[in-house]
Amino acid sequence: MGTQPHLLVEEGELNDIALVPGDPGRVDRIADHCDTAETIAENREYKLVNASYEGTELTICSTGIGCPSAAIALEELANVGVDTVIRVGTTGALQSEIEIGDMIVATGAAKDEGTTKRYENAEYPAVPDYGVLSALVDAAEENREEIHVGPIVSDDAYYAETDEYVADWEEAGLLSIEMEAAALFTIARRRGLRAGAICTVDGNLVKGTQKGTDTEDDELPEKAKDNVGRAIDIALEATTTL
Repeated sequence: MGTQPHLLVEEGELNDIALVPGDPGRVDRIADHCDTAETIAENREYKLVNASYEGTELTICSTGIGCPSAAIALEELANVGVDTVIRVGTTGALQSEIEIGDMIVATGAAKDEGTTKRYENAEYPAVPDYGVLSALVDAAEENREEIHVGPIVSDDAYYAETDEYVADWEEAGLLSIEMEAAALFTIARRRGLRAGAICTVDGNLVKGTQKGTDTEDDELPEKAKDNVGRAIDIALEATTTL
């Protein structure tokens, strides 16, 4: 297949399982939780590291912000042999009882973005692989971490999330909003890959508190900053069973 034009990697260079944060800086933070780590490539918003965690070989690859960038990353990861991806990101809560620093494991992502519409009808579901979803929930329970499990929404108009949109998402029972999961779930399903997502809440849109989309970790509220680390541990533990 040759060298991928954006990730700059070839078949055989990466591992089967990849953790995919949005922020390239979070690639390094995840690598710090691993036993070994080696940078493989860096280009634009994409940074790739091969690592090992408790005997499991994995790859860490940033996707940048939004579904278009995430779609490029996942297509090229699939081209070189990656078969499982886990998003480890941040998200804005859409329910008043969800606090900053809480963690959410997505059971599906509403497609309030444009990328997946180029792949399929909006009626087709964007859902994670059940095995990856179960592995994340089991890892959280084993670590005695409390998580919210349920549907989220992926949006690509960060500065156009009006009060009307927020109220509609809240009424629909969606737990939170982020910008990549719908594309990852959709493309993974279509290409026969496994995908899942665990995100840490960095704000609450219903309450009007600050939120970001893969905000730099050092800019996060303290509880969210701490729980990004816990979400990383959960995702890494999940890889050992996948």
